[in-house]
Order: sequence, then structure tokens, then C-alpha cells
Amino acid sequence: MSPPATTPATTPTAVQQQQQQQEHHFFLFSQSHLAEFFSTSLTDGLTPQAAEAFLARDGPNRLQDGGGGVSVLAILGGQVCNAMVLVLFMAFAVSLGIKSWIEAGVIFGVIVANVVVGFIQEYSSAKTMDSLRSLASPTALVIRSGKALTIASVSVVVGDLVEVKTGDVIPADLRLIETMNFETDEALLTGESLPVAKDANASWEKERNGEKGEWDPRDVGVGDRVNMAFTSSMVTKGRAKGIVVAVGMNTEIGAIARSLGGGDTRLRTVRRDDAGHAPFYRYVSAWALTAGDAIGDFLGLTTGTPLQRTLAKLAVLLFFIALVFAFIVFASNGFKTDREIILYAVATGLSMIPASLVVVLTITLAGGTRAMVARNVIVRKLDSLEALGAVTDICSDKTGTLTQGKMVVRAAWVPALGSVMVGPTNEPFNPTIGELRHSPYSPAEVASAADGSGSTVGEKGSGEVIPNPLDGGWVGRQGKELENFLNIASLCNLAKVERKEEEGWVARGDPTECAIQVMAHRFGWGRERWTKGESPAWVQLSEYPFDSSVKRMTTLYSRTKDEKKFVFTKGAVERILSICTHIQSSSGLEEMSESMEKTVLANVEALAEQGLRVLALAMKSWPATEVGDATRDDVESQLTLLGLVGLYDPPRPETQGAVRQCHNAGIQVHMLTGDHQATARAIALQVGILPRNTKSLSKEVLDAMVMTAAQFDRLSDDEVDQMPCLPLVVARCAPNTKVRMVEALHRRKAFCAMTGDGVNDAPSLKRADIGIAMGMAGSDVAKDASDLVLTDDNFASILNAVEEGRRMFDNIQKFILHLLAQNVIQALVLLIGLAFKDRNGLSVFPLAPVEILWVIMITSSFPAMGIGAQRADENVLRRKPHSMKMGVFTWEILADMAVYGLIGAGLCLANFTLVVWGFNDGNLGVDSNNTIGDGSITVFRARSATFATLTWLSLFMAFEVTDLRRSYFRKVPKTPHPWTQFARDAWENQFLLWSCVAGFLSVFPIIYIPGLNEIVMKHAPITWEWALVFISSLIFIVASEAWKLAKRVYYRRQAKKEEASRDGADGLAIFDQWRTLSVSPDQTITV
Repeated sequence: MSPPATTPATTPTAVQQQQQQQEHHFFLFSQSHLAEFFSTSLTDGLTPQAAEAFLARDGPNRLQDGGGGVSVLAILGGQVCNAMVLVLFMAFAVSLGIKSWIEAGVIFGVIVANVVVGFIQEYSSAKTMDSLRSLASPTALVIRSGKALTIASVSVVVGDLVEVKTGDVIPADLRLIETMNFETDEALLTGESLPVAKDANASWEKERNGEKGEWDPRDVGVGDRVNMAFTSSMVTKGRAKGIVVAVGMNTEIGAIARSLGGGDTRLRTVRRDDAGHAPFYRYVSAWALTAGDAIGDFLGLTTGTPLQRTLAKLAVLLFFIALVFAFIVFASNGFKTDREIILYAVATGLSMIPASLVVVLTITLAGGTRAMVARNVIVRKLDSLEALGAVTDICSDKTGTLTQGKMVVRAAWVPALGSVMVGPTNEPFNPTIGELRHSPYSPAEVASAADGSGSTVGEKGSGEVIPNPLDGGWVGRQGKELENFLNIASLCNLAKVERKEEEGWVARGDPTECAIQVMAHRFGWGRERWTKGESPAWVQLSEYPFDSSVKRMTTLYSRTKDEKKFVFTKGAVERILSICTHIQSSSGLEEMSESMEKTVLANVEALAEQGLRVLALAMKSWPATEVGDATRDDVESQLTLLGLVGLYDPPRPETQGAVRQCHNAGIQVHMLTGDHQATARAIALQVGILPRNTKSLSKEVLDAMVMTAAQFDRLSDDEVDQMPCLPLVVARCAPNTKVRMVEALHRRKAFCAMTGDGVNDAPSLKRADIGIAMGMAGSDVAKDASDLVLTDDNFASILNAVEEGRRMFDNIQKFILHLLAQNVIQALVLLIGLAFKDRNGLSVFPLAPVEILWVIMITSSFPAMGIGAQRADENVLRRKPHSMKMGVFTWEILADMAVYGLIGAGLCLANFTLVVWGFNDGNLGVDSNNTIGDGSITVFRARSATFATLTWLSLFMAFEVTDLRRSYFRKVPKTPHPWTQFARDAWENQFLLWSCVAGFLSVFPIIYIPGLNEIVMKHAPITWEWALVFISSLIFIVASEAWKLAKRVYYRRQAKKEEASRDGADGLAIFDQWRTLSVSPDQTITV
């Protein structure tokens, strides 16, 4: 490929470039072929002119991910174009049409408040997320015309010769041409927690020549292309040179980012027959369905979270109900079109529209967003917060989410001494924390005792706590064997562990070596102690670095005090055993016999079953005087095995508790990880994803709980759907496997949250109902695909999000109940009030239109906001997720709405009737809807009593609905303050308290201020009628408490029936579904 011309005609599209990259499979190219293809030099790189031409052709080296700021118009359009706001716009237009300026002004104010508040919160959230974006690789070291240049990573082009070293971020996809102990962390791309050793000379010649049968280059996965380095991966060891073969969207990460942009079209396809033809009516059908989808999207009926869609449908339904009510108003008044009748029709229609619902919902969610930030969760999409309460399944990556993302030594076996165990810690690099225990038994003996074959070992297998290990005194008392073991761990190691004032304990180097060096530091045996200072105890003479072909590392040291030389080696167990002739046991130096080797391998197996990666440590004395004359084969021979170390990526200490709380909350946790099956199973057991009590489960069931991606991917969708339960752990997981898991959950009507940090998680994050990305270790692509971002990368923060989501959903249910029950009261009062007619045959309204608007907009809105800020119930994480089918409108909410509405409407109508007919002569006057003239004083006083009753009942109902079942006076059953607890609860939510106090007191000026009362509100001052208002309020409170008592009795009986139906099954209820799972012999999931 010669340097491209800069004319547009010769510029290929991004898709063509991506296809070109895939067709060429650069990992199969020889170095000379690669240089010829890109017209570059393996030593001098591109010329500046060629680099400019490539940059002009391909554009900057960045992902075209739709980022680059926040769209103000898109956010504003989303706030304006929803069904509830459109209903308010219609009411506003009608009010303007009949010149009802006051009513129109109030409605317009609601619209403005809703749009402004929603826009501010959504814009703030978007800007916060936008600030988290960071460049993957800000600079790169390239060689052009033989000169080393540091340039912005966005200026890197294909054909560039790039140098990278430890700590660098790969700026683009590279075909490596030179490596020196080179490893990269590709966890963001492949999910593999361990660094990948790279080899520039890796070859697939045998496969290409057909020596191993039929072979397709596409079968070589990204993680297996060891002569390639991929953009955004981190260099953890060594150095390398490489030729850039892909930039921007043409990289492997770019391919994943591009895939996120598809699949969202709302254009319906035309159904065709086998020959590809379609009749005309199918085109019409497709167009009609597409138009319906567009209207549904515009009104929010088919987009957004379940709650959003439900409320959008509610708005449309209430709109049609309002039209019916308006028709009833006109019909009851002979279809007259007087201004007051039209206004009353608008007011009656608005009485069924919770006009403050949109703004209260937005403010509540905005408050939840701020609360989430304080709990380490950033909400990227405001409408996803309430949906968390519906999550039934969490699909979580392991590395960095359930675990700390850092290697740590978990156990060590020194044959001459026994086993050393390291307790859990939240700071893997801090050697001063974490309990150390010593057991005289080997891991194999402890594992055997756990199987019931060694009771004595079982009793002592946990070991004794090592006192003050940091001072080195305990090591000195154990003998030379442990000292030699720690010498290998400390000195055959390039990592550095140190404590910095501002950062605390930090480690630099390979993660495995960092973990082993931290273990040495725990015993006061750090490398710097022996190799630093004016007269160091040990002096390094030579080093044989880790090589992927031998999988060992060796150092040669001289001891200063006697000038004796020693060889220290560590590496893979099988590679160390092959060069060991002896083992240091408790009996002394023994030959590495076949039986002894089996013993070592049994201990390796015991550690591996715990999910640990096992390395062996060995040493020998070196008699040669001339170090330079020795070959590596000479040095690495006839060694003595000193012991084993088991390393793993530890779970966060809080993960186990968080997983258990998820189970208590009815949420199933699935681990989808790129790690090996044994490691995944061990971590899943440790954190509680898999049950420990498996006595009631068959072997087939246990095998079905843990599957590899290969096993899962072999199943068709139908076979997956036939599985009684989806696997809890999927190991060696590929990106497509995660997507299939999410889709399988969707087919089971589950509401799924996917957590992840890597690029490989992004497609599944987008397809999940709630995508949760990591803010610290997460890639930009993953964040862009997510709904929530965890700022601390902690699985426990997901539980915070779920708790906050459930609190939000509960509070949304409560204030929706409060608002709609009040709407029911108003609608019933107004509709039944149509029967009250004066001498002219016009209906006399029990509530004037402005009174209705006042109650809707002022009296109800602020208490509803207070309900939205209510704290979470104590049992919020001890109940199942809410029903996705019912959403917020459960049968309990609908029943509450009807009961509170009927009680309130009955009391309001009773008071109006008593004032007019019970204590007066029943004269409704003439033109009582407008003036207080001919005989209308009684009606005006009755309206005041009805208005005051409605206002106070609404306020008392706000307190009652803060708990749907418990008595407001005993919300805390075992309180030490039984007589004052209700006051303490009221004081806890001061916004609700003072908004209700203000609403309670506002009735008096509204009724007594001259002009405002008779002219605007259409009511008059009252005296003795206050007795009816107080009595009605007391009756409402008593009736509400009686209703909640009846509900408590009913639900207690239901709970007893459910408990009896479980038949006393032990363990967590979340695992009960597995107890009756039977796997047929012919099912492919049987292992």
C-alpha cells in the first residue's frame, strides 16, 4: 500500500477499511510483507509526507462514538415531547381560546416548571458524564524518517512505527515487530484478568499449510493474536516496537463501538415471499406500522423505561377520560357553549389529569440522582433510576467488579513448614493489613480433611494467627527454610512496593510480581531491605527474565557476608518441577521422586480448586566463580523446590454481603467472566453467587449452574429457553455470549442489569435494560453504552443503586396514589355535583374551577414532592422486585386509589349537602356559579366548606400514604417512643411536614381575604361550618387506618400461605428454583 493520494476520490470509506483489515489478517503477515504493504520502514518508519497523506485519508485516530459534548436541543426536545406535557398544552390552548387568563397562566406555569426542571437535571447529568470521558492514549512515541517523535495519539496513522514500554497505553492496533519481555493488559478488550505475553515472532505457518487440518484465520481470537497489540490496552511489562495497522473506528475496539450504532431502526420491513416479492397491501402495512411507531416514540408510548411508558399511556388514557367528562358536562347543561360551561368542562377534565405529576416526578428523580452521586453512582439517563427497582437479574463481570482487579497471594505452601494463609483485605498493596495464619498441614491435607478423611487436620487446618509478622521475628524462629522461601519471593522479583505520603501503599510492576512482593513485605522481607543501602545484604549478579517459552524467571545473587552465590527461580509449576532434583521438606533435603512429585501436584490441585493461580519457587547454591560463563540452561538446572504460592484476584470484602442482599431482595446474580472455569467457580462460591449448601442438588444441576461459553454457545435459542434456569456462572465468556445471556433473560421476561468495565461488555451493556459501567477502570465505549456509572467500580454500589431505585419507585407509587386519589375525589365531586341545579336549570358546582386548579397545583404538588423525598422502608431490600407487568399500578395501588377516592368524595359531598340542605333551606339561588347575588350565599358557604374539606383531606392523605400498610401512628412497630413516634416520623421528612402545615393554614386566607374569596375563588367566609370540616378530617383518618388494618390482616395471611408452600426448604429462597431442577440425560448442558 503506497502512501495514499489526498483526493477524495481515492479515499475509502471506514467500512471498506475495516473490511480490508479483516481480509488481510495482519497478524499473519511477515514483517517484511507488512513493511512493503504500508510502504514503511522497519527501522525508520514513515516519512512525514506519507504520514500526512494517511492522516488526510483516514482522519484522526479517535472513536466516532457520537460524543463531543451535550446536545441542548435533543435534551430540550425530550422534555417537551411527552404525552403528559402535550395534554397540558392542549388545556392551555383551550383556556386561552375562552380568554380564561388565570387558568391559562397556571397551566403554562406548570408546563414551564416541568420542562425547565427536567431540562436542568438531564443536562446536568449529561455534562457530568461528559466530564468523565478521557482520552485513552494522550501521546505516542513514533519514529518517522529515523527520528523519535512524541505526538498526540490522535495523529498516529497506519504505517507508523511506534515504540511502547511499561506503563504506556497502546495508541492504535499494532503488528509487533520487536518484543522484549512484553506483556499487555487486555482486560478491557477480552475480559482476561491476567496480562498477555506477546511474541513478535509468533507464527501460524503450520496451520496455514494445513498440517493441523482445515483452518480458518477467523478462528484465531483477538486474545490469541500474540503478535498484535490493541488500542487502549496497557503495557504491564517490557518494551516493544510495532507497525500501526488500524486506527480509530477501524481498530478492534472501534469495531465494537460501531456495532453499538446498529439495531435501533424503527423502520418496519416489508414481508416478502420466498421469491422476494410482496403484494401492495404489505407495503401499506409496513408504512402504517412505521407511522404508528413514530407516533408512539413521539408520545413516549413505546420508548423509555416501563414507568415512562406506563405514565405516557396513563396520560393518553386520562386525556380521553377528560374528553368524556367534558362531554358529560356539556350534556348535563343542554350542550350550551357558555364561557363558564367551557371553563367548567376544562376544569372537570383537568380534575382527572395529575397536572403536577410530571414536575413532581422529575424533581423526585433529580433528587434521587443527587443521592446516587453521594453513593458513588452517576446516573447518565435520568429515566433509568426508577427502573432499578424492577431488576430481577444482574449479569456481572468478575474482574474489577466483584473482585478488586488486583492479584494477591492467598496461600503459600512451604513443605518444610506447612501452609501460610493470608486473610481478606481491601488494600492488596498494603502489607500491614490482613491477618496471617500458619498451619502445619499442607493444602492437600486440609482439602482431604474437608472431604471427611482427616478429622485432626480438619480441626487444625485453619491454623494459628502469626503474631507481629512484620518485624521478621517469626520468620527467624521458623528456620532457614522459610527464609530461603522468602528470599526467592523477594529477590527473584522486579516489582517495587512502597508507601507514599499522599497515595498510601502502591506497587509498580507486573501484577503477579507485585502480589508476591507484597507477601514478602508482610514478613518484613521486602526487596529494598536486602538490596538497598551502603552495604546491602544481597547483590544481584545476573538476571534471566521471564520468557513465555520457558515460563520461568531466574536471578543470581551474591550474599555479602560470605560472598556465597545463589540461584533464585520462580515460574509455572510444571516448568519448575522439570528442573528440580530435590525438595526441601520437614525431614530435610529429599530427592524429587515420583511419589514426591505426586504430592506436590496434589497440593497444586488443592490450591487450584480454590481458584488460585499456582507458581513454584526454587533455588540452589551457585559454585561457579565466573557468572558470565554460565548459560541459562546451566543456571536453571538441579534446583531445590522450596514451595508454592497461590495467587488470585480477590473479591472485594463487601461483595459477599452485597450478593447476599441481592438474593434477599429477590435478585439473581450471574457471573459472566473471561476467567477459567475453576477460578470462576471458586470466586462465585466465595461471594455467594453459587450456593454452599448443595446437598439437595444433583450433580447435573451443579454442572448446569456453571458453564463455559463454549457449552452455552453450542445451545440454540430454543435449547436455552428450554433450560429451567439459566446458568449462574459462565466462564471464558466472549462478548457474544454476554449478549446471548441478556437476550435469553429478556425472553424469560426478566429485567436485566449488566455490569462491566471493558469494551467487550459494551454491546451487552447497551442491550441490557440497565447498563452499569465502571467509572475508574471502564472504557469510554462501555460508559457510552451504559445507563449508570459506578465511580468506585464496586459491586456493592450496585446494591446502593438498587436500594435507591426501589426507594424512588416506592415513593413514585405513593405520590401517584396521592395525586390520582385526589383526582378521583375531585372528579366524583364535580360529576355528581352536576346534579345540583338552580332555578335556571344550570348545574351549581360544589367546587369552582379556580378552586380545583388551586388544589391540583398548590395544595397537592408540594406534599407530593415531600412524599418523593421519603426515606426508604426498612424492608426495601427484603422483598421481591416489583411486577414488570403491573408497573406502578399494582392491584393494591388501584384499590387504595378507589378507597381513598370514595371516602374523600363522600365526605366532601356530605359537607356540601349538609350545608345546603341539612342546615339551610336548600335554595341554590340564581347564577350561583358567578355571583353571590340572588340567594347564592348558601352555595358560596357550602363551597368554602367543601374546598376546606378537600384541601385538608388531601394533606392528611399525604401522611397516610407514606406507608401503604403500616399505621401512620405505628410505622416503627417496636419503637421505644410509642406515643410520640408519629411526630418523630413527621419531623424526619420536614419538607412534607411544612408543606402540609402551609397547605393547612393557607385555607384561611383563601376563604377570608375579600375579593379573592367571592370574586376569584367563588366562595364565602364560613363560621360554624368548620365543625363539619374537622369532623370529616377525623372520619377520614379513622377510615384510612381501618383500611390499612384490613390490608395488614390480608397480607399476613398471604405470607403464611407462601411460607407454608415452601415446605421448609432450607437456604436462600433465590436458589429454591434449582432444588426441583431435573436435567434430562439427552440435554446438552449435562456435563
